Amino acid sequence: MAEVDYYEVLGIERTASEKEIATAYRKAAMKYHPDRNPGDEEAVAKFKLCAEAFEVLNDKEKRSIYDRYGKAGLDGAGVGGGFQDVGDIFGAFGDMFGGFGDMFGSFFGGGGGGRVQRGADAQCAVTLDLREAAKGASKEIRYRRREVCSTCGGSGAKPGTKPETCRYCGGRGRVQQSTGVFSIQTTCPKCGGRGTTIAEPCVECRGSGLVSKEVVREIFVPAGVDAGTRLRVQGEGERSPNGGPPGDCYVFVQIKRHPLFRREGQDLICQIPIGYAQAALGAEIDAPTLDGPEKIKIAPGTQNGDVVRLKGRGMPTPRRNVVGDLIVQLFIETPTKLTPEHEAVLRKLAEIEGDAVLPKRKSFCSKLKDFFDDLFADDKEDKDEGQKDEKTTDGDE
Repeated sequence: MAEVDYYEVLGIERTASEKEIATAYRKAAMKYHPDRNPGDEEAVAKFKLCAEAFEVLNDKEKRSIYDRYGKAGLDGAGVGGGFQDVGDIFGAFGDMFGGFGDMFGSFFGGGGGGRVQRGADAQCAVTLDLREAAKGASKEIRYRRREVCSTCGGSGAKPGTKPETCRYCGGRGRVQQSTGVFSIQTTCPKCGGRGTTIAEPCVECRGSGLVSKEVVREIFVPAGVDAGTRLRVQGEGERSPNGGPPGDCYVFVQIKRHPLFRREGQDLICQIPIGYAQAALGAEIDAPTLDGPEKIKIAPGTQNGDVVRLKGRGMPTPRRNVVGDLIVQLFIETPTKLTPEHEAVLRKLAEIEGDAVLPKRKSFCSKLKDFFDDLFADDKEDKDEGQKDEKTTDGDE
């Protein structure tokens, strides 16, 4: 089956602005809403698909990933999983419809008895070294989330008591307001949509029905992730306060600095020093890769900054069969200490090439004597020139 195009789903161009995306989604949501198409499962599927398309295209980060890699890129980054329930869609995007968001929530299956709420999302970070990022790795994550309170069983009421029906909305969780010819239902301001109130809150959770606890999970980080990648662990977020679906946990990836490699996109860059003779005559050396050393050839006459590219030895692209390269940058290293044999050879080479080089190092006293000898010689030369000029002048007179 061909992959759906989110732009085609909303009927917009790939260059559409945020406003055009929102307008297109509102029209599509009105058209395919289940209560406007009773019993039409295809309309329900299209309604969810439109919401999924809007979720991606309305987010700059997700849209950028989608434009470059398609839906596979979103799966690799842990985002864009669609919606399981129509109520979730209005929970996420109901504010787009202004006052009609609550109206839809009531008229189209969300009203009465207090709507369940999706749990909040949690987040944490995971740190990998470069090789783990290249190969993929199972990592342990630790974070805190709110769990159902064991003292009150999640009711939020003190043990021995029960939540009471909200008197303001009669337990419906919604209140009706008249605006001209329209009657709009909104969330009850007294109970927050739960339909119940608590006279005596639980001491442990202070009436919320949830308490904070540490969670430990093991996740698999796919190969090729980069620093800043966000992974979604579905259903591992905070629990709903009134029996709704849990939120998700978003894991932000951090990559340790590597002592040899620098990453640029999917390519790796490594700088290797070579000697003057290797650069001039050519050589074969070992270059480091993430899988171990690999032989590379240095061409005769190599210049400082020249590169050798090893295809497919870089970083993979998540969920795609594409791997970057390893770029070896060569720089010629000048020795700071020379043996007598090395110095003799280099001086001979300088003589052959006609290069002017410094003499062998002298002691400070020897340098000082040379300095004064040169200075006195210059003074004597200036004095002789002066006497010569004086004699010439006398002869002219």
